[in-house]
Amino acid sequence: MPAITCKAPGKIILFGEHAVVYGRPAIAVPISQVQARAIVTANPSKESGEVEIQAPNIGLQARLKELPPDHPIAVIIEQVASALQISRLPSFTLRITATIPVSAGLGSGAAVSVATIRALSAFLGHLLPDEQVSELAYEVEKLHHGTPSGIDNTVITYAMPVYYAHRSGNGNIIEPFQVARPFTLVIGDTGVPSPTASSVGLVRQAWQAEKERFEHIFDEIGNIAQTARQVIEAGRSEALGPLMDENQALLHEMGVSSPELEALIQAARSAGAQGAKLSGGGRGGNMIALVTPESADSIAQSLRKAGATRIITTTVE
Repeated sequence: MPAITCKAPGKIILFGEHAVVYGRPAIAVPISQVQARAIVTANPSKESGEVEIQAPNIGLQARLKELPPDHPIAVIIEQVASALQISRLPSFTLRITATIPVSAGLGSGAAVSVATIRALSAFLGHLLPDEQVSELAYEVEKLHHGTPSGIDNTVITYAMPVYYAHRSGNGNIIEPFQVARPFTLVIGDTGVPSPTASSVGLVRQAWQAEKERFEHIFDEIGNIAQTARQVIEAGRSEALGPLMDENQALLHEMGVSSPELEALIQAARSAGAQGAKLSGGGRGGNMIALVTPESADSIAQSLRKAGATRIITTTVE
């Protein structure tokens, strides 16, 4: 039986991070320049149920039975087996690699989950539909992030721009949408790890202490996300720059920016970016800048000089 390989892209949030956890909309897009890859290979010479895990990016090489039950990879395998009603797995090797930086707001955990769910379900004879892949990946996101919004698993599963809003008890709004005119982003990595669960938890503490103030901030961020979708669908991408700057000011007010992020954001604006903001949990991780294709290289160079450890230039279309 040939090896089964599946890939999943990274992602960035354009607008709405943190506020999306509290029911406001957010916009996210896939980033194909970075990705996770899962390869499942049969091991017919080994006993049934012998599963070997190889994840060199995190220094993991172990048998499935050696992992704790709540390990994300163990949970993925158990969930896929349960979804397919398989009580005893065949013997196989699962190898996971990724070019997506960990704890950088690019959806590394969700991408690994999506790629693994697809590769494993295909290996077991039934490739799961997108909706179910996203649902299973969301369950794993809870292990990574505590109270995730669901936007990472959604945009990575569907691999297209997504307008998303979480509605407790009423179902989520998940609307892939069209980009009328492509636009270019430069992504700058601060090099500072930014675990989403930590940032989300700190915002929750602040919200509990000052609910009225934070609800107002979340409302403003939600309004920006709604306007941004209208702008993107109308092909007026140049109008996204001021919206990014407004969103960043609100994220700064929430306390999720950092000196490293502010330095890169200011460097991008000074070099001619039309707008810039952090993307993801904040307190490190990545920022994004809206640029013209002609200015992308010079803005990327300015970000490197300002301390960016990795630069990705991408076109959203």
